Amino acid sequence: MIESGTHTPGVSAADFRLPPHTALRYEQPAPALRAHLTSYAVLDSEAIDPDGTSEWMLPGWAQIWIIITDGPISVAIGNRRYDPLPTAVLYGVTSRAMPVTAHGGVSIAIDISPLGWARLFAQRADLLRDRVTPLQQVMSPAMVEELVTLIRDSDRSLQVKDLLDGFFLKHMAVPHPDELQIAQVMALIADHNTRDLVTAAAAIGIGLSTLRRLSNRYFGFPPKTLMMRARFLGSLLPMMMRPDRPDYAVLSPAYHDASHFIRDGKRFLGMTPRRFIALDTPYLDAALRARRLVLGTPTPSLDGVSPDA
Repeated sequence: MIESGTHTPGVSAADFRLPPHTALRYEQPAPALRAHLTSYAVLDSEAIDPDGTSEWMLPGWAQIWIIITDGPISVAIGNRRYDPLPTAVLYGVTSRAMPVTAHGGVSIAIDISPLGWARLFAQRADLLRDRVTPLQQVMSPAMVEELVTLIRDSDRSLQVKDLLDGFFLKHMAVPHPDELQIAQVMALIADHNTRDLVTAAAAIGIGLSTLRRLSNRYFGFPPKTLMMRARFLGSLLPMMMRPDRPDYAVLSPAYHDASHFIRDGKRFLGMTPRRFIALDTPYLDAALRARRLVLGTPTPSLDGVSPDA
């Protein structure tokens, strides 16, 4: 397997507390990319179960996945099932937790913010939400081949960060004219004091029609859904990472009561939060710890961004 860890100083892979037969790297992209690509992850595991190992992914922003495995990987998003995933895929912006089954091997995940979507993809994010799309359908086949070849020819471990930095610095150099407004909306979503995105956006000069256009084109969902997801994950993640979980005392002040939180759980997890937290998810738990140690937040959906990014 690969060497677990990170190039970020002061972080020990031992603190990821990975389950046996697995490995993980989390990396912070180059400074010029961080508002657009929030993190890189290298995931590895040994095939120890002929039927595959099951885990879960949380809803979030879009991701590019490069899958270098001998066995298949499958994922379900709602009533859609993708089995097997091709080598290079785009996970659109998601609003549902996703069960994943893998049979060992290395996968590379690249987290894409709405700012990154603007620079990388001509397609509207709302048309690709809650689904997996072959990467060559949204990115030029030559770029996809270049990216996959870089990963295949690497050590798939310590070299990955620099290779991805070089690739994306080359292909994402041109700013998008909507970036200032996208960054402003991202900052509002990440702000715990934002209760109504429409009102908050209007206060900084982004009207309703512009907000709807930005939401559909780059964020994948209407403003209300984006705020609901941020509010829910902002309460769920601290609860998942507590040793005595679950504890409804850590709910966001935006929740009126626990029943409100439970309704959101059914919307975004397909089950109650308590039931989801009770699932055996050792690799997800380790990934949340690792990302928080390396990047400060356990999931890209909770990342903040400055309006002048």
